Amino acid sequence: MIDDAARDLRRERRRGRTGEAGSETSRRPDYRSLKNPFLPQPIFSVDQVAAIHDTALRVLGELGVKVLLPEARTILARAGALVDEDNQMVRIGRDIVAAALASAPKSIRVHAGDRTRDLTLELGSMTFLAGSGAPNVTDLEHGRRPGTLAAFEDFIRLVQHFDVLHMLGPCIEPQDIDNRFRHYAVNRAQLTLSEKLPFVFARGTPQVEDGFEMLRLARGLSEDEFRSGAHCYTVINTNSPRQLDIPMAQGIIDFARAGQVLIITPFCLAGAMAPITVAGALTLQHAEALAGLTLAQIVRPGTPVVYGS
Repeated sequence: MIDDAARDLRRERRRGRTGEAGSETSRRPDYRSLKNPFLPQPIFSVDQVAAIHDTALRVLGELGVKVLLPEARTILARAGALVDEDNQMVRIGRDIVAAALASAPKSIRVHAGDRTRDLTLELGSMTFLAGSGAPNVTDLEHGRRPGTLAAFEDFIRLVQHFDVLHMLGPCIEPQDIDNRFRHYAVNRAQLTLSEKLPFVFARGTPQVEDGFEMLRLARGLSEDEFRSGAHCYTVINTNSPRQLDIPMAQGIIDFARAGQVLIITPFCLAGAMAPITVAGALTLQHAEALAGLTLAQIVRPGTPVVYGS
């Protein structure tokens, strides 16, 4: 089948070069369902992986994670976690984590502005997007300089153009826009220059709600339609070691309540804020990811969550 497809493609290219009628190549959306053809490479044995998971559960249950947002501590306490308000530490038991893992969806269908660009996020699927969060931009004509809104818009146009990139993201920070209003400019650029799945900043409830409202208006979605499916995503970074700060904890709560995608990504650097060994760093990272995932599932069971790294 692959050989047949390759021959068809070569034939179409030859027709294009010779100017034959009907030489226009139709676009095929198969790239949106890419699957990883390779098996996972076993760095650790099954027993070692189980030991890392078990140790991460011990970290959560015995040492706990520091949660700076009072509302998040209250939510976790209602689910049975042990909360020490004096030092803001929350110890999350194994049963609570197990229930959260059981309610997390194994497959996530996300909806783009153009529904032919909808994606399925699941084990084995391959989804690509541009890098995120760069403070500067560079090119051959102007060199390295602080990120601007114009540069951000150009990056969105590039991502929209290339089929190999499936989702949008905050490629660079448009530093010429005041931080109080930056999310408006970023959201507007994504929603007007592209049809792909957009990113929404989790920098406090007001900015999150602004992003959701702009998306609903741009897509023509009612509140119920928006909450019944996944139409955007954000990235949540834990503050290693073992801390959820206020904006990130609030972002988990806001996105979970709206049923939107959370990519929970611990920021662990081995030898800096994590153990120097690979197994030790993975244990800490895993514990922090489970803490964020658990909070999301307590807020709304079935919240679409992605394990970031």
